[in-house]
Parts: sequence; C-alpha cells; structure tokens
Amino acid sequence: MTDAPRSHGRKAIRATGVPRALIDGPPELAGVWQARVITLFPEAFPGTLGLSLTGRALDQGLWQLRAFDLRRHGIGKHRNVDDTPAGGGPGMVLRADVVGAALTEAARGRPPGPWPVVALSPRGRRFDQAMARGWAQSAGVTLFCGRFEGIDQRALDHFGVEEVSLGDFVMTGGEIAAQAMIDATVRLIPGVLGNAASVAEESFSNGLLEHPQYTRPAVWESRAIPDVLLSGDHGRIADWRREQALWITRSRRPDLLDKEDPGS
Repeated sequence: MTDAPRSHGRKAIRATGVPRALIDGPPELAGVWQARVITLFPEAFPGTLGLSLTGRALDQGLWQLRAFDLRRHGIGKHRNVDDTPAGGGPGMVLRADVVGAALTEAARGRPPGPWPVVALSPRGRRFDQAMARGWAQSAGVTLFCGRFEGIDQRALDHFGVEEVSLGDFVMTGGEIAAQAMIDATVRLIPGVLGNAASVAEESFSNGLLEHPQYTRPAVWESRAIPDVLLSGDHGRIADWRREQALWITRSRRPDLLDKEDPGS
C-alpha cells in the first residue's frame, strides 16, 4: 500500500509521472512566500524541504514551492539545453535561448513585490544569513540551478540574474544548494518555526556564532553543565553566553568580527 502524495501548500498533488509544474502548476496562494526553482531535475524537489518543520509549513500553506523543468524548453528532438563554449574549451554551456524561455515561464503570474532572481554559481556572491533574511522579506525568490560549465552570460545579463554561491567549493549542480538556501530562508518566515526567540539567538543572527548549548542530564561522562546555567541568574547567564559566543567567533570565524563591532 502506497502513501498518499504529499501536499505543496493547501492543495494536494495528484499522482502523475509528470511534474505538476508541467501540467498546470500548483494553485497560487495569495500572500504566501514562494520559491520557484528552475532545474533539470524537478523530481529532486521538495526533497528534504518536504520534511520536518519546512515540510509541515509547506503542507500548511505557510510557503509555496514550484519546480520548473528546464528540459521542457530544450531545442530539437532531444531537447538539448546546452552547447559547446564559444571560443573553445572543455565542457558545455547552458544556452541563452533555453535559459531565457525557462526564466520567462517562471516569471509568469509572479505576485507583486520584491523578487530576487538568482542563479546558483560557484562564482557568485556567497550566501549568508543576511541574504536569507532579505529573501524572507521578499514576496519570493526564483532559483536557477546551474549545471555544466555555466550559463550563457547573455541570459544572465538580459534578465538581471544575480549569481549566488553556497560556499567556496564546486558542486555538480545547483539543486542541493537551492534546497539549503530555501531552507535557511523559509525558517525565517513567521509561523514556520513557532518560536521567534530561537531564530534571534542563532548563529549569525547578531553577527556572532552561537554560544554552547546544554541540556539534561546535568552530568554526563563526568562532564557537568556549567554552574552559571543552573544559577537562575538570567543576567549572569546572558553575560556568559555572550562571552562564549565572542570566544568561539574569535577562534573559529574572526572574519565575522571584522564586519561588525560586537561590543556596539
């Protein structure tokens, strides 16, 4: 016996071998933050985004996800999406006409308001918490999952696409990076986590890495929870946590302290 298909928002997805975005698209939910993903592998979504808190929020209609199949806009009998680099060189490049058609499709019916259009690329600006916060405050985001040697620059320029990287490394494609970025953004949408205080105290939220965390048992393997955390003195606890956050940030990510004066 098979499980019932998961829901993308408030509407159930009917069983089909074709991604719903290729049929008629999921129903639009007014005022709901959306992630629109262009990919050669729409079946990769929602992936881990359909699990835990993000998956529950997706089912509850707190945010919406649409995956668009880039191959649908491929050229010729074999739906080719790439070609050899102009000027020679190894690998293949995603064609401007194919990319342009996919970006045009993904833009249709887009709700009004700020809406970043992003290509996942190792040469892009590095994704961080501030960017996630900005995306969460937008109406939604379109993410183009790069593949091969890259995207024809003309398509990026024509559509004003911003290139963003998950980190200083190269991946086979942008799908995993897109899921990571969407996860980091969706959890900042009101109601998704259910506890706004937990978001405010996380790493990067105040420019520092997070302080150490402890819970029961009070002693484990001869290691005890620091006494200050059991003192009930909230002022001392706050001071201790900030000192620990400063020490960890200084030892592990001193570059973060260069961006912002933690004493201000």
